Amino acid sequence: MHALTRTARMTGLFYLGMTVSAVLGFLVVRPRLFAAGDPAATLANLVAHASLARTGVALELAMVVAQTGTAVWFYRLFRGVHSVAAGGIAAFGLVNAAVGLVSAAMLGTAVQVAADPFGDAATIVHLLYLISLNMWAVGALFFGLWLIPMGWCVLRSGWMPRALGRLLMVGGAGYVLSPFVLYLADAPAVFDAMAYPASVGELWMVGYLLIRGVRRPTGSSPAPAPAPATT
Repeated sequence: MHALTRTARMTGLFYLGMTVSAVLGFLVVRPRLFAAGDPAATLANLVAHASLARTGVALELAMVVAQTGTAVWFYRLFRGVHSVAAGGIAAFGLVNAAVGLVSAAMLGTAVQVAADPFGDAATIVHLLYLISLNMWAVGALFFGLWLIPMGWCVLRSGWMPRALGRLLMVGGAGYVLSPFVLYLADAPAVFDAMAYPASVGELWMVGYLLIRGVRRPTGSSPAPAPAPATT
């Protein structure tokens, strides 16, 4: 169980890094730069706060690195529970990392256009930010798909509270459905609300991995430890 706990805590560290970079990027930096419906204000914000705009790109890239590490270490943690489900967590997480990589390229291009304008720079910069936002909106589909097998592995392993596993699966289903709600019903408020269960589940998961790691299921044989890393 000691090796398994170390793996869980390393997974939690990557997950924490992903969470912190996402919160800073989406809730702190982006709102100060992107002015919805006002391309001229968006361009002015990027020009006036160039360092902050570059920090936003760096946070997006940090999220990509952390997401990739989280996906790989979740596979290492859960592959002894069910290899297909663990592979699903890794695969869907890596798709999200790819979404973040393209989004970072969009934001980086916006920074360059703001610094050296050409054509209708305000429209170009604003459009790049809109594409980035919509990439993350449609990317919620795969973010939900990574939470569903994660919750299932929690339930199957017994290493964490069953309520956490159920919450992750419900939150994952909400994420999967949310892009359809956004684009079919044009309901951004509902889209945002559908992420709440997943957010609570993820914060719980991060805290549990870092503080507790894993627990031995009551009345069960020792859980399978991850295979040692090879060089």
